[in-house]
Amino acid sequence: MNSDSVRPAVTELRLSAFKSHRGVTLPLSPLTLLSGESGSGKSSALQAYEILARLGSGESLARAVREVAGSPAACVPAGAHPDEQGRRGFRIGCTVDGPAGPVSLDLAVQAEPDLRIVGERLTGGGETLLTTALTDPTRPAVQAAWHTAGATPVTRAPLPDDRLGTSLLPLRVAGKTAGQRLVLAAAEQVVVALRSAFVCDPRPEVMRGAGTGGTGVAGEDDGRGADGGGPGAGRAGRAAGARGGGAGAGRGKAVGAPGRARGSGGAGAAAGAAGAWGARARKTSGGEAGGWGREAGEPRDEGRLRSSCDNLPTVLQRTSRECARRHAVLVAAVRGACAGPVEGLRAVPWQPGGTGDGTAGAPAAVGRGGSTGPHGAQGPEGAAGVRAVLDRGELGELPVEQLGDGELRFLALALVLLTGPDVLAMDPAGEVPSAHQQMTVMADGMDRCMDRRQARELVSLAVRMTERGHVRLLGTVRDPSVADGLPGVQVLHLEA
Repeated sequence: MNSDSVRPAVTELRLSAFKSHRGVTLPLSPLTLLSGESGSGKSSALQAYEILARLGSGESLARAVREVAGSPAACVPAGAHPDEQGRRGFRIGCTVDGPAGPVSLDLAVQAEPDLRIVGERLTGGGETLLTTALTDPTRPAVQAAWHTAGATPVTRAPLPDDRLGTSLLPLRVAGKTAGQRLVLAAAEQVVVALRSAFVCDPRPEVMRGAGTGGTGVAGEDDGRGADGGGPGAGRAGRAAGARGGGAGAGRGKAVGAPGRARGSGGAGAAAGAAGAWGARARKTSGGEAGGWGREAGEPRDEGRLRSSCDNLPTVLQRTSRECARRHAVLVAAVRGACAGPVEGLRAVPWQPGGTGDGTAGAPAAVGRGGSTGPHGAQGPEGAAGVRAVLDRGELGELPVEQLGDGELRFLALALVLLTGPDVLAMDPAGEVPSAHQQMTVMADGMDRCMDRRQARELVSLAVRMTERGHVRLLGTVRDPSVADGLPGVQVLHLEA
């Protein structure tokens, strides 16, 4: 199989039976915006993508569904009736393009009475590479069969029914035959593409709490609490799933082999095409803070932006140091979106309870030992922190928490588009050269709280960044006209 693309990317999302969608196929370009009336399923489409992404990152099915949709029943298509055994479910899938060519993944999930993956199919190169089926409902496993093309054409073995079988294949496939190598290349391409997703939902209320030292719950990354059900479960505060043995080990191995499948030329290409802030991975004393979030008590990596963008000041402090050129692009974008003059954007020292009048432009230490407060802007009680401010020239400095909701969301989304995985609280495919990676930013309500001028400025910035090939964007908008006349923007109108 051949492909002009060297960066795995999801190019099609299938919603065969998911929430309000039945038989829907969405082609995804580097910059895709979904529009439609309320109830047309814009957010549902992003939720289906996120469930796939979490499964590809090694999370269990229960965690992926709970964190995204709240409950398995919420994913079942409206009006779906249970069968004689009381079973109902949903079906989603995607196509991933990359070095192995187009590879399709389709899942059938039983939501009731028990949540489990009852069928999975991976196809590519004209071959069925993996199939799974539930043969014994009393066992927490499915019967899997994968392509071998050797003395034995197909290998069969049980796989757990709560994990994505595709992500486990690198643990089970030896790669000795051409058929096995095809299966490995396809599986690893899908895993790399799915895990390279960052869900961004800037929340002005918690961003303001970060700037003012507002109180929050320990472990609360996006203002909705730590890991748990109901409204207390926040995306950025959620656990990354199995990190140690089992599926977590599979995830680590799954992204280690693409270099072998593609040859050794990627390292040289990566050196010339890094192009993102933070080329080196940042680690805390407790290990790398990656994945979709963290468990309560895990160390925070304050150099990485969380989904709610509540730790934006400390991330700005880092990024302004690491890449002056991209920081200048960010300032120019903010200038186009904010009312009044904008001559600069910086993180300044800030003492909780003080006036916030630190020396302009001077970087500040973030607490003792790098620890931070509830929202990432301050250290231990009484310790110095940082505050993000706009330089308005003769008008002085304006703390960003005093900006309007639309301006705050614009600032956060622009920063995300201008960065890479090492600056975002996600689990980058570290074993894959940067030149072979594409990060997909998922932004539901991308133009929320913004006027048309701000939204168009943000889409224009997205056009520039997606043209570079390292960033893709899948977002939803209320007003699709903000993309009128802009090159490379695909707008898909969904019907209610």
